[in-house]
Amino acid sequence: MSKGNKGFGQFLADVVDPNGAASMESPAMGIMQNRTDSLHRIATGKIVTDRTEFVDPERCRPWASHNRDISHLSPESCSDLIEAFKSAGRQRIPAIVRRLRDDPNHEYEIVAGVRRWWTVKWLRANHHPEYDYLVTTQNLTDEEAFRVADLENRARKDISDMERARDYIRALDMFYSGSQTAMAERLNVSKSWMSRMLEVAKLPSEVVIAFSDAHQITAKYASLIAPLIKSDPSTRDRVFDAANEIARERSGENKTLSAQDTLKRLLKAAEQKSVRRKTQTDEVRSSKGKPMIKYTVSTSGRSIALTLSRASGADKKEILAAIDRILSDVLP
Repeated sequence: MSKGNKGFGQFLADVVDPNGAASMESPAMGIMQNRTDSLHRIATGKIVTDRTEFVDPERCRPWASHNRDISHLSPESCSDLIEAFKSAGRQRIPAIVRRLRDDPNHEYEIVAGVRRWWTVKWLRANHHPEYDYLVTTQNLTDEEAFRVADLENRARKDISDMERARDYIRALDMFYSGSQTAMAERLNVSKSWMSRMLEVAKLPSEVVIAFSDAHQITAKYASLIAPLIKSDPSTRDRVFDAANEIARERSGENKTLSAQDTLKRLLKAAEQKSVRRKTQTDEVRSSKGKPMIKYTVSTSGRSIALTLSRASGADKKEILAAIDRILSDVLP
C-alpha cells in the first residue's frame, strides 16, 4: 500500500471517530467498525457528541457532487431504511456533513448519507414528524469528501454502478487531472477495476436508451457492450439500431424488457452478420418511356441517392409516386 493510501486510512479513522485510535483494518471495515463503536457511546437527547447531533433535515442539502441520483429515490428504493428507522425509532448510523457558511437556507451540506436524509424527510412528511436527521460534522476538502462518500457507498448494493460511474467520471477531471492511475491509487482500487467502472459512464446515449432505467446497466453489462460499439462501424450501427428499436417499442407499444433481455437483444444484434450488398443502381422510366429517376443504394443499405431527369416528361405526381415505390422497395 502506498504512503498516500495509508494516510487515507488514518484520515477515515479520524472522520468517523476523531477521538479514537486509527483502525488497523481495511478502510471499508474500519469505517463500519468505528461507526458501530460510536453508536455505543450515543447518549440520550439531541446532542450525541461534540460533532454528532440530530438536526432538522430541512437545514441540510446534498453536496452538488454527491453520488446519489435523487430522482431515483422513492419509498420503494428506500423501503429498507424506512422499515429500519421505524423499527429503531430513529436513525442510528450518522450521515457525514460539512457546515455551510454561504447559504442562508441551509446549515449543512451532505457528503455521505443522502439516502438517509431522503428517508427522514419522507417519514416526517408521512405521519412521523418526530424523526430528525443524525449527522456527524467534518471539515473536508472536496477531494476528501469524494473519497469518504465513495468508500461509504462502494460496498452498498443500493447504489447502482451507473451512479457510481458517473460520480467517478466527474471526479476524474475535477480532482485527478484526468489520470485514472492517480484516481485508482487515491481510492486504493486496481486500475482495471477503475477502468471497468468508468466504461459504464462512457456508454453512449444511443445504447443507454435501450434500458428502461439506466441504473440497470451494470459494469458487467458495459464490459460486454463497449467492445461491440468500438469495433467495426457496421456492428456499432446494428447495436444502435437494436437499442433504438427497443426504446421505440417501449414508448409506442408500452413494452418494457428486463435489463437482462435488453442486453440479450443488443448482443444478438451485434452477432448478426452484416448483409453485404453490392451497390445497387437502378432506373425508373416515366409513363412516356423516358428515364425519370436513377437511384443508388449504398453497400450498407443506410443511404439512397436519387437523380431526377428533367427530360422524362413526367409531372410531379408521377415522380413522387415513383419515389414512394423506390423507398418501399429498398427500405426495411
